[in-house]
Amino acid sequence: MNSILGVLAFGVALVCAAAYFFIKQRNIDIWLLSYLEKLLGGRNKVWAGKRHVVFAFCDHYEPAWGRPSYEKEVERVDRWVTDYPPLARKFRDAAGNHPKHSFFYPEEEYRKEHLDKLVNLCKQGFGEIEIHLHHDNDTAEGLREKLTRFLKILDEVHGAVPKDPVTQQYKFSFIHGNWALDNSRADGRWCGVNNELKVLAECGCYADLTLPSAPSETQTAKINSIYYAKGVDGCAKSHNMGIDVEVGKKSSGDLMLIQGPLLLNWASRKFGLLPKIENADIRKKFPPLAERIDLWVKANIHVKGKPEWIFIKIHTHGTQDGDIDAILGQEVAAMHAYLGQKYNDGIKYDLHYVTAREMYNIVKAAEAGVTGSPELYRDFVIPRPPMLHG
Repeated sequence: MNSILGVLAFGVALVCAAAYFFIKQRNIDIWLLSYLEKLLGGRNKVWAGKRHVVFAFCDHYEPAWGRPSYEKEVERVDRWVTDYPPLARKFRDAAGNHPKHSFFYPEEEYRKEHLDKLVNLCKQGFGEIEIHLHHDNDTAEGLREKLTRFLKILDEVHGAVPKDPVTQQYKFSFIHGNWALDNSRADGRWCGVNNELKVLAECGCYADLTLPSAPSETQTAKINSIYYAKGVDGCAKSHNMGIDVEVGKKSSGDLMLIQGPLLLNWASRKFGLLPKIENADIRKKFPPLAERIDLWVKANIHVKGKPEWIFIKIHTHGTQDGDIDAILGQEVAAMHAYLGQKYNDGIKYDLHYVTAREMYNIVKAAEAGVTGSPELYRDFVIPRPPMLHG
């Protein structure tokens, strides 16, 4: 009997040790408490009426990824010009919109000819241009200069950036390269700018869409949320926590953060035991299977007080070799087919394909306490960029 108990105790200890190693190695300890609080705290209770699924596909769009030849860059961009329209035209949301792609283009990789082609895609109704940035050992002044210069190019050369209708300031959303928003890596690499949130806001950024970044150490403790964060002078990763966007409440802090879903996927286990991390990343080796889509909905990301509007932001690196075949191929086509079948039935769900800007506008509309369909509020605060007029 004692020997049996000993074996059982050893087995339990082994499982606990493996779980602890898994949690630490994948940095799950950063966000595990928040995950458990949401799981057990009742936030994910099912809404009784129809729900609106507001869906944005955000791309860390890097034609120069891996430092290829110029010809390879052109080939990657041309794949999108050729293959995305016929893919997107196969699917429509509740209002008849095709899937929309948000191209977060890297400032440091700018080529006029690449942006010209993407702008042409956007003019056909397939998306919008936003800002991506990789920078290392930077300063607030250096960041401000990069953003200011790139915004001017996007506006004057491409008509790709909107302006605040009152102040005429450029407005944009942002994804940080290497996930290192607000200098959030422990070693300080790939950013260097403490209080980056404040600099972004001063330059006209209305929302950051970097997260989730798990399993990176840059992942925040706060997950599955839409919230405001305030930069703290001299402090890195000041967006680790924040104040939820809420119906009827005023905005606060420096910057809104719109997070994508982050959960543990118990239906897909490592070694048949440990759950995989669901972080809304779409790649060849991480196809958007039906079980993942259901988890995105289950994450229940919404404006506090408006649970009938669910926000799903997924991300990809749409020009990386191998992955581009999945993003422009059958894997993503199957995702849209499943979304249409299960989450656009007109009874339990209406689906709304949006850009990053449109998602932000719908969030602000929810915050303002509006009624009706999200479809009414795509341009609620930030207007369309000039390239989409006329």
